[in-house]
Amino acid sequence: MTDRPGNGGPQDGPEFGWLYGGNRNPDRPPGQPADEPPPEATRMMPVQQRPEPTAARPTTPRPVQPAPTPYDAPPQQPLTPAGPPVPPGPGEPSRRGGGGGFWARRVRRPRFWIRTVLVLLLLWLVYTVAVPFVTWRSADQVAFEPDGDRPAEQDGTTYLLVGSDSRAGLSAEERKELSTGNPKSELTDTIMLLHTGDGPSVLLSVPRDSIVDMPGYGQGKINSAYSRGGPELLVQTLENETGIRIDKYVEIGLGGVADVVDAVGGIEVCPKERIQDPLAGLKISKGCQEVDGATALAYSRSRKQSTLGDLARVERQREVIGAIGDKVLSPWSVANPVRWWKLNRAVPTFFGFGEGTSSIDAGRWALAMTKTGTGDNLTCTMPVTSPSAETWDRDRADPLFQAIIDDSTGDITKAQCTPNGIPRP
Repeated sequence: MTDRPGNGGPQDGPEFGWLYGGNRNPDRPPGQPADEPPPEATRMMPVQQRPEPTAARPTTPRPVQPAPTPYDAPPQQPLTPAGPPVPPGPGEPSRRGGGGGFWARRVRRPRFWIRTVLVLLLLWLVYTVAVPFVTWRSADQVAFEPDGDRPAEQDGTTYLLVGSDSRAGLSAEERKELSTGNPKSELTDTIMLLHTGDGPSVLLSVPRDSIVDMPGYGQGKINSAYSRGGPELLVQTLENETGIRIDKYVEIGLGGVADVVDAVGGIEVCPKERIQDPLAGLKISKGCQEVDGATALAYSRSRKQSTLGDLARVERQREVIGAIGDKVLSPWSVANPVRWWKLNRAVPTFFGFGEGTSSIDAGRWALAMTKTGTGDNLTCTMPVTSPSAETWDRDRADPLFQAIIDDSTGDITKAQCTPNGIPRP
């Protein structure tokens, strides 16, 4: 066993013996006890008195320091109050990371797309409202009110729609394509009275072969009044024959029908029989089908392949007008900027409105025309005594006229209002 210091081993030399209780102080003066350490080397350090364990020690508040971070870690950002993010300025890098520049970051935000949609919607609304007013400024204003005595003012509004076969404005190629024939003709293929008021709207077709008394010209077919004295003579003749005051006037040329139909992308017609009419340029099969502008015009003009002649034609004319109205008022016609522009551009080119007719009046007329034949609204042909349509049946026609004059169209009976003017069986 290794000797331990203080047990007489070699460690108990003069250098270490004093430390382990052996010969601790070989250099002690005579008479000094062996256990007494040297004056300097063995002097004990004074022990400092400690406070009682239970005594409260005064403390000084120390500032809280953030925990140290590793030398290679990025410095921590101080916490900031929660709130809406502040978009970076131009050239400032995004705090979320990612690249692409300022505009690229904006495109990725939902708020950017919401604002874009709202701006586009506003522009579309302005365009939709502005186009009719712009095109309206180029529409023709037609003098239609005759001189002399006229029926007194009446409740409601009565429009006169005239479909002229005038070829004015059509080139030789267009006349050939539309099979319009004589370029000097100015007859009225279509004559319709539209009354709107408190009761149901009434659309009354007047056969072009009706024999009437024209002031200054004697008796003749009503379609010749336009070529003899213009709109004024036609209005005067109708007012004298019916007692109905005509408030507004609308005129459409042959090319107008074709252009409007093409502008709305074609319409659907439903012939009740197969029709071939070389004079009108029409060849169409039986049944519902989509047609273009040229075919729609020929369909509304043809009268040679039916036993009812002109009476069958006025029915087809109302069918074409109703189909055009359905397309004009369809959401796609308004939502499609190109179609909306084409449709409005076709109106002033081939439509003419009576003097004093505002764009609002024209809009009301167009809206009323599209609603004819729906709900309680009535579509009629002038009551006649025979399919030749030359003579009006006054027993049925006069009460119908009076109902329009009194704006009591709800009193019109089915016997007075028939699709072709012939009494119901």
